[in-house]
Amino acid sequence: MTQITLQPDLRVLRAQNPSPLTGDGTNTYLLGEGDLCVIDPGPSDPRHLEAILRAVSATGTLRAILVTHAHLDHSPLARPLAEASGAPIMGFGDAQAGRSARMDALAASGLVGGGEGVDHGFRPDTCLADGQVIEIGAQHLRAIWTPGHFGNHLCFAWGDVIFSGDHVMGWSSTLVSPPDGDLSAYMRSLDRLDHLGARRLYPGHGAQIDDPAQRIAELRAHRMARMAQILEALGSGAQTVAELVAQIYTETPVTMHKAAGRNVLAHLIDLEARGLVVAHPDLSADARFTRVPTELRPQGA
Repeated sequence: MTQITLQPDLRVLRAQNPSPLTGDGTNTYLLGEGDLCVIDPGPSDPRHLEAILRAVSATGTLRAILVTHAHLDHSPLARPLAEASGAPIMGFGDAQAGRSARMDALAASGLVGGGEGVDHGFRPDTCLADGQVIEIGAQHLRAIWTPGHFGNHLCFAWGDVIFSGDHVMGWSSTLVSPPDGDLSAYMRSLDRLDHLGARRLYPGHGAQIDDPAQRIAELRAHRMARMAQILEALGSGAQTVAELVAQIYTETPVTMHKAAGRNVLAHLIDLEARGLVVAHPDLSADARFTRVPTELRPQGA
């Protein structure tokens, strides 16, 4: 497994888990010299664990394992790595931490996620608060709570760069799959990252992003365009998620329609909360959705 040096005190190892949702694989970052931390150990793969341990032993001592979020391609290797190294696992909380009351209610009603898979067994040894500073030798990182792709999603600021997890990636837009994903929260977190003005982003998948402002603007525009497509499609009458996917994702392989449906559902939940659509008979993955006429929408919507 190839280790790539990004900066004198920052290396990346890529897990061997390529897929349509992970690109070339999950990026595991090894930060520091002497006193080290790992960001996103990755999927449950003994080969990747061995690669991380070899890289650590050649450089120093592992002091902390930071996890951006509890998806199966990011967090499962945290516990085996902790047991092998003695380093504590740090994250926002377990797989349900950070979900909004609305998403909790949808989960309680039977709505389940889909897509990359949730690591339900994830339990950090140390729960990090938004804004908390982590000191690892000479390195200082600040935890930034960025729910949206996942309720417990953290980014980590390191000087003028940010490890952006799956919230901002260069190779693809982010899957938002309710109830673990929340589009309303995603857009707010996107704005927050934009306002931080980072020089560079190191994402959970794909290459570094050297113009964060431009990339964030592209992602914001993509979501706004998707919302407009959904509202336009609903102009012809009530439709289900599957019907909307068939209309909108005409150039997307059918094998990806399930993931596309999760994104459409995320938009519909956001639009319903803003009074722009109505779900029949109630809000669920199987509901039929209608567009609220302009004259009946809440003021400012």
